[in-house]
Amino acid sequence: MTESTESRIAKIEAALEPRREALLSHPIYEQLTDVAALQNFMQRHVFAVWDFMSLLKALQRESTCVNIPWTPRADGASCRLINEIVLGEECDEDGRGGYCSHFELYIDAMREVGADVEPINAFIHMVADGIDVVSAGLHAALPASVDQFLLQTFQLIDSRNPAVIAAGFTFGREDLLPGVFQKLVERINEKSHGKADRFLYYLHRHIELDGDEHGPLSRRLLGLLCGDDDAKWHAAQHAAEMALEARLELWNGMVSGH
Repeated sequence: MTESTESRIAKIEAALEPRREALLSHPIYEQLTDVAALQNFMQRHVFAVWDFMSLLKALQRESTCVNIPWTPRADGASCRLINEIVLGEECDEDGRGGYCSHFELYIDAMREVGADVEPINAFIHMVADGIDVVSAGLHAALPASVDQFLLQTFQLIDSRNPAVIAAGFTFGREDLLPGVFQKLVERINEKSHGKADRFLYYLHRHIELDGDEHGPLSRRLLGLLCGDDDAKWHAAQHAAEMALEARLELWNGMVSGH
């Protein structure tokens, strides 16, 4: 009998549970005691917000047609699912009557709390000019934990394997972030005294979209991409484990200052 998608995903989730628990109980949340600590966190975490968009667009590239001239893709369901996620992430409501990407919303939130946006802006300018991510990270003198996080993300992207990319996206990002960000919301509500309204808006949008919409959509997409192929499911689990390990290293680096 063919194993169901729900059963396969449940097995991956069970394998990931120790890493998820380590992330949700990480000491980094206890460090967010004031605005200065929040600034330091955001100046590093913004790179994870940026490369999330690259991971998302890689998944869109592999699951849809983004080339000119356009040609149809056989799997219309996958196209629909990924484009729905892109809609919410790349041009979401900005809370002020307009639309923007979640990355741009995060930059706006950084400015509100007084975090330094120059490192991420300089990095973005370099990659926009065609400098590869590793070289741009070296030029920008990024912390080692940020470098390794970007490297792991782009290893997923460079695989050009839709199942691997979708697994990193689903379990390392969309599936994980609602719980992680809820911790941050709780800490900010206690300690920032209303000085991070835009960041709170960003966090609440992620909790709402990822928990209620994008998380289930990304699971469905992963199921469509893996189908009944055991090798694809095995590769998906490995990618998910590596994505959570990279997040743990990023969190550890923030705590240690590396």
